[in-house]
Amino acid sequence: MDSKPAVIYCRVSSAAQTKRGDGLASQETRCREYARMRGYTVVHEPFVDDASGSLVDRKGMKAMLAFLRKNHALKVRVLIDDISRLARGMKAHIELRAAISLAGGELESPTVEFGEDADSELQEYILATVAQHQRRKNAEQTKARMRARVMNGYWPFACPIGYRYEKQDGRGKMLVPHEPLASIIREALEGFASGRFETQSEVKRFLESFPEYPRDSRGELRFQHVTNLLTRVVYAGYVQAPEWDVPLRKGNHKALISFETFQKIQERIAGKARVPARKDLNADFPLRGAVVCGCCGTPLTACWSSGVGGKYPYYLCPKRGCESYGKSIRRSVLEGEFKALLARLQPTENLIRVASAMFEELWKHRIGSSAVRVKALQAELSKVERQEAQLLDRIVEASAPAVVKAYENRIHKLAADKLAISEKIANCGRPLKSFDETLRTALDFLGNPQKLWDSERLEDKRTVLKLAFVDQLAYVRNEGFRTANLALPFKVLGEISSGKSKMARPERFELPTTWFVARYSIQLSYGRAETCR
Repeated sequence: MDSKPAVIYCRVSSAAQTKRGDGLASQETRCREYARMRGYTVVHEPFVDDASGSLVDRKGMKAMLAFLRKNHALKVRVLIDDISRLARGMKAHIELRAAISLAGGELESPTVEFGEDADSELQEYILATVAQHQRRKNAEQTKARMRARVMNGYWPFACPIGYRYEKQDGRGKMLVPHEPLASIIREALEGFASGRFETQSEVKRFLESFPEYPRDSRGELRFQHVTNLLTRVVYAGYVQAPEWDVPLRKGNHKALISFETFQKIQERIAGKARVPARKDLNADFPLRGAVVCGCCGTPLTACWSSGVGGKYPYYLCPKRGCESYGKSIRRSVLEGEFKALLARLQPTENLIRVASAMFEELWKHRIGSSAVRVKALQAELSKVERQEAQLLDRIVEASAPAVVKAYENRIHKLAADKLAISEKIANCGRPLKSFDETLRTALDFLGNPQKLWDSERLEDKRTVLKLAFVDQLAYVRNEGFRTANLALPFKVLGEISSGKSKMARPERFELPTTWFVARYSIQLSYGRAETCR
């Protein structure tokens, strides 16, 4: 090495700054110019970090210290552009300064003289203290501005999946839906709220079915991501920052779901524990868990059996002692008979026309009664506001911390109820979809459930099982399916078609079953549960 060897250390505060700005290159250029003027030879590529100046444990710093220890006898100069590039905290500065000295390095900079006398030491510590103050002041200002953004209804944090940032005049960066991810997330959230997805595992499988949905660095989609997705109120069009004492408030971005849907999701998450989704559910055996043995009532399992010429798929009863235990049922036989069962559910064209007219009449009635609905919601809103005012009066008089905490929790719950009711009032009388669009979705399934079953997606097949049948299907080997317990819409349509039931049409008469059929059919729009919110 040259008699005056030197290395350069550069640092920026974050990885984003390495891409957005030219800070690292500028620091390197200035240090190289300083080395040229002093007659130093830079003997190594610059050591670089993209970490906070308050940290001591840095990858680039460790590599540089290892290099200095290896060449301890050469007294290598360590060049930094400014004292703040070494550290932005007194503790970190002192530790790194000592580590460089112990490794055999000598710290130098174009902007400050590092000496051993009292005056040089005072100047160095003053500059290090100023750097620390600047870091803390910047952090305080950033936090204050972000808090103000949240209070004004803007989301200042990392952009959530399904949105992207877009600059708008006079409003700064705003969240706007990012397709197709926004539609995927909307369907996942509404599907979980409506019961289309029974568990978070099913939501996870649904998201994984889309190659464009982002994964982590390992290419995986973790359960914690699904939990975070289901609990983020930003998707309902609201923002909050509890750690900064900013309560829930209406956001300025477009919501992907309604606040009512968000509340249903939280109620489902906080509800009673549900049986976890089977890990062995896959597209090879879509009826696994949905069909039970007709002899003992045990859900059929499934497997691939090796035979002459390859492997063959079978369903079988796993219950020991059952007369059908271990006896295989070919997949093609069982699923073929199931398709035949679905085909028998298909109503006639005349019955579809009757159902269409029935739905249209109910639709008009619901739209026409929106004024009554609004009046009832306004009365409910007034009641909630009175309860909130009473609790505020009580919390002023309370002294016990436990009582105050209970009152605060209740007030937060009432505030959320107020938001949900206000949203219902604003949207009452405004259908989520047009009648033709909603009717088409409902009748497409009621008219031909086998069409959805023929989909290649496992989620669609499981949806057919949930919507068409109330209970698991019983299957007897060599005999076939026993009488299925159909969901009410198919049961009613079947009875009307067979002549067992007749439609009564007196003035202003609404059959409760008819309403259930219509509402159930509208639910087929993947979580958009009601014509009127």
